[in-house]
Amino acid sequence: MTNVTKQAIHTSDAPQPAGPYSQGILSGDLLFTAGFGPQDPQTGEKADNVADQTRQTLRNVQAVLSQHGATLDDALKVTVHLSDLANFDEFNTAYREFFSEPYPVRTTVGSQLANILVEIDLVARVSA
Repeated sequence: MTNVTKQAIHTSDAPQPAGPYSQGILSGDLLFTAGFGPQDPQTGEKADNVADQTRQTLRNVQAVLSQHGATLDDALKVTVHLSDLANFDEFNTAYREFFSEPYPVRTTVGSQLANILVEIDLVARVSA
């Protein structure tokens, strides 16, 4: 059995963890992010519509990736939680602004979220 190394990723450019978890974990050439919501890391404020919440959420995820020189183009797998699947089209339009082909695989589910409309986490391949 091989020892798996884990390196925590931290940045002040994304919301700080509200519990015992890391913003991101690097293991080999894979970077895993925590689930991020739409809070602005400087002000704590959040937009009131799903498109703007999606944009801020992806900026938060990007902040973690950038700590290891990665971008959203390095994403392999994205998981999205929407508080209401009726917002899917508005979410998807904003999401498309941040990714280019070949798009990462994605799972989008309806979830009960605490006072936010969207939460996103992802897995990216990065330089080891």
